[in-house]
Amino acid sequence: MNFISTKGTSIASIEEALMSGTSEDGGLYMPESIPKINIEELMTIDNYQEFSYQLLSHFFKDSSLEDDLKDIVNQAFNFPVVSKEYNEDEVQYSVLELFHGPTAAFKDFGARFLASTMSELAKNKNESSLTTILVATSGDTGGAVASAFNNKTDFKVVILFPKGRVSPRQKHQLTCWGDNVVSIEVDGEFDDCQRLVKEAFNNQQLSKQHNLCSANSINIGRLLPQSTYYAWTALNRFKAHEDSSSFIIPTGNLGNAFACFMAKEMGFPIHQIVFATNANKTIPDFIATGKWEPRPTLPTLASAMDVGNPSNMERFFNQYSDEKKLLENLEAYIVEDAQINEEILSVFEKNNIAICPHTATAFNAFKNLPSSALNQSHWVLVSTAHPAKFENIVEPIIATKVEIPENLKTILNLETSYHTIGKDLESLIPYLEH
Repeated sequence: MNFISTKGTSIASIEEALMSGTSEDGGLYMPESIPKINIEELMTIDNYQEFSYQLLSHFFKDSSLEDDLKDIVNQAFNFPVVSKEYNEDEVQYSVLELFHGPTAAFKDFGARFLASTMSELAKNKNESSLTTILVATSGDTGGAVASAFNNKTDFKVVILFPKGRVSPRQKHQLTCWGDNVVSIEVDGEFDDCQRLVKEAFNNQQLSKQHNLCSANSINIGRLLPQSTYYAWTALNRFKAHEDSSSFIIPTGNLGNAFACFMAKEMGFPIHQIVFATNANKTIPDFIATGKWEPRPTLPTLASAMDVGNPSNMERFFNQYSDEKKLLENLEAYIVEDAQINEEILSVFEKNNIAICPHTATAFNAFKNLPSSALNQSHWVLVSTAHPAKFENIVEPIIATKVEIPENLKTILNLETSYHTIGKDLESLIPYLEH
C-alpha cells in the first residue's frame, strides 16, 4: 500500500511514511485508500494482539515489515484494553480504559508500536546513522514516546513540552529518562512546541542533517495502531449484543479521534463519533460556523487537550473533500473547567471511581447528549489517562488519595533533568546535535 501526502504531491511506502513522519511537501501521510475489512473473518478472534495483527496487516502487505508485524504487535501491545460497563439512571454505557500501558495513558499504544516498527527498520539499514525523534507534547505523548524509545541505541529522542502547562507527574514522566532522551521545557504554549517541530521538519537542511522523524500523531505510524482498540471494542460489543457502538473521545490534536474514524471507515460497527473538547474551541467553532480558524491555546484543567491548532484536522479535510459532508460527520461538545470539576466529583460520588480531567470531558458530553441519541447505539466513553497522573487536580476535588498504579510508581522513582529554551528555532538547534 502506498501512502499519499494530504498536500497531494508526495507518495511514500509505509517504511518511508513511518521514518519521515511528514512528507517533503509539508503534508501528512494518508493511506491511498482505507481498506474495507471483512469483519466476519475477525469474529472468532478473542485475542487483542492477534486481532490487531490481522487488521494492521492490510496496511503492511508487501512491505519489508510484513513478516515481522506479528512480533511487532505482540511486543508493543503487551498490556490490556479494558472496557467496563455501567448502568446509571437506567442508562447503560461503557468506559474504555486506555491507560493500562507503561506510562498510564492511551499514547502508549501508538508510541510503542511506532518504536517497534522503527527499530525493526533500523536493523535493516545499511548505514549506522542515528535517527532523531523530535516530538512536541501537551503532556502524555512525550512520556509515552520517551518510554517506548528509551535505550534504543539507533535513536535520539528530543521532547518539547510547554512551561507550566503539564501536571507535576506528567513533567516527571517527561524528564526522567536520560540516556538517549533529551527533555526540553519551552517557554510558551503547546502550539509553540508544535510549531518548532514543524519548522525543524520544514527546514530541509536541518531535517536531513539530523535525520529528523516525528512521533507525534502527525506520524501515520501513531494512528494506525490506535484504530485497533476502537475496532476491537466495537466488534466485541457487536458480537455480544448485535448493536453498534458510538464513541465520545476527549480531543486535543485530533489524532485519537481520526483513528476512530479510520476504524469506522474500515467497516467496523461504529455509529457515531463525538469529540469532547475543553475551552479550546477551534473544532466546535468550525462545526458551528464552517470557518477553520486556529487560535492561541488557552490553559485548562485538561492540559493534554490544550491545542488551539489541531494538526490532524488536515487529515479530516483530506478524507472529506466535500466540506459540507465533513461538517455533517463532526460533532463536538465544549466542556469548561467548572464542568470538569463538577464531573470529577459527580462520577466519584455516583460510581466510586476517580477519573482524570480529560476523561471528565467525555462524561460531561455524554450527560448532555440528546435523549434521542442515547437509543441509537451503545455509548462508549473513552478514558485516556489514569487519574493518578493528575493528582494535583483530582485529589482536592474528591478529597481522597488516588492510588498510583505500579507502572507509574516505577517511573516516579527515577531522577529527572531537563533544559529550558525560548520559542525560536535557533534555541532548539543545539539540542539536536548528536
